[in-house]
Amino acid sequence: MASSSHDEFSQVLNEEFDNLFQEEFDNQIQEEFDYSLEEDQRPRKPRKKRVHIERYREEGHIRLWNDYFGDNATFPPNLFRRRFRMNKHLFLRIVDRLTNEILFFPQRRDATGRLGFSPLQKCTAAIRMLAYGYAADAVDEYLRIDLQRLLIIGEIRGFPGMMGSIDCMHWEWTNCPTAWKGQYTRASGKPTIVLEAVASQDLWIWHAFFGPPGTLNDINILDRSPVFDDIIQGRAPKCKYVVNGTQYSLGYYLTDGIYPKWATFIQSIPLPQDVERAFGVLQARFAIVKNPALIWDKERIGNIMRACIILHNMIVEDERDMYTQFDVTEFQQVETEGSTRVDFSYETDMPSNVVDMMTARTRLRDRNMHEQLKNDLVEHLWNKFSPNQV
Repeated sequence: MASSSHDEFSQVLNEEFDNLFQEEFDNQIQEEFDYSLEEDQRPRKPRKKRVHIERYREEGHIRLWNDYFGDNATFPPNLFRRRFRMNKHLFLRIVDRLTNEILFFPQRRDATGRLGFSPLQKCTAAIRMLAYGYAADAVDEYLRIDLQRLLIIGEIRGFPGMMGSIDCMHWEWTNCPTAWKGQYTRASGKPTIVLEAVASQDLWIWHAFFGPPGTLNDINILDRSPVFDDIIQGRAPKCKYVVNGTQYSLGYYLTDGIYPKWATFIQSIPLPQDVERAFGVLQARFAIVKNPALIWDKERIGNIMRACIILHNMIVEDERDMYTQFDVTEFQQVETEGSTRVDFSYETDMPSNVVDMMTARTRLRDRNMHEQLKNDLVEHLWNKFSPNQV
């Protein structure tokens, strides 16, 4: 009896709860329906359209042409050189190559049929971004080595066998991801990315290794660098030169004191080296690599650095004859009378086993050869430039 009464009470309670729930649900639906009707009857606000900024691209192209590229240009060649960081004919050559090979640069029509920005405008914007460090809402074939020319210049300067100087430069990375800051932040408290480079006397940068974190020093970066890969793998041209009567077969770089005493490194006097001058000129030409990097993507930062180095080398190649300190006859004389010889008849596909690679690596790091070469260079420089020599 008691159980039956309990069941009846539970049934009544459930029915009452169902009725209340259904009533409340119906009221909510009705309120939503009434609100929707009121919304439909209210006057709608006009949808905000996307702001269009008229850039007057046609007039901009005409003004750019008249200012810099016309027969009677407003600005003379020296001002063009100052503002574009290169001569006009070189810039036009870059425009022509980019227009023919990169899909972004040819002039195209937009959805309305209107012509877009011209190749001159696009290239001018790109160069100014690099030269002046403007923010971007936007191959290695020039990073090659002319070994014979480098060795001849080195011999004229009193350093037979020298292939240039090597050093590192730090580029501050403002927007380094927080998770990476500990890896990239150096003693200055700011995250940086490192560029290792080799430059010759005319500031030509023929080796560039960019990307190591700023916490690494020059020796740590050297361990990761591919600068000696061709020699270790047997793919580098063989060179021979004589210093103070001793014949050597391995070129070397001038360095500062932090680099190890290897056969391929000679610590020079504490004065600005060629590569440090190259870093200064690179930053002076392209403020984007002088100012802190504002981009998050490290790969894009690397592309910017490579682009600046390529443009820098193109300018050096174009203007080398204007400021070189050497007479062409000196090169011809050294080629015939000097001790430097380069063998370009090597086999580029020469197989390299582990034993050969370890032997080449040992030669690179030979401390005894380093000391002997350093002493011979001291004697050679004294005999060549001593005021007592006739």
